[in-house]
Amino acid sequence: MSFSWLIGFLVILSMGLWFWQDCLGARERASTASAQACRQSHAQWLDDTLVLDRLWLRRDRDGRLKLERRYLFEFTDTGLIRRGGWVLLVGWRVEALYMDGGDGSGTLSGAD
Repeated sequence: MSFSWLIGFLVILSMGLWFWQDCLGARERASTASAQACRQSHAQWLDDTLVLDRLWLRRDRDGRLKLERRYLFEFTDTGLIRRGGWVLLVGWRVEALYMDGGDGSGTLSGAD
């Protein structure tokens, strides 16, 4: 009985470690994509503002079930006003990135 409890514990621990490692990689990918988009837009990316907004399951382009994550970030183009944006990842692939414009409009780019 105690042996099956140990195996169950190790399986749950392994799944938790995999999920934690996967989240770190996805966050790094979102960070890189949002910083690069800000550089291309001649804006300053505010790196401490990247935060996970949504997490759910979705099928990728090949029909495989993956985690879909949306990260919010902030940037400034003038140094005075903070603007918002988001980056959408399916797995670790960037599917979309949005940056708010000053007039309420925004820029939406597709996958990389």
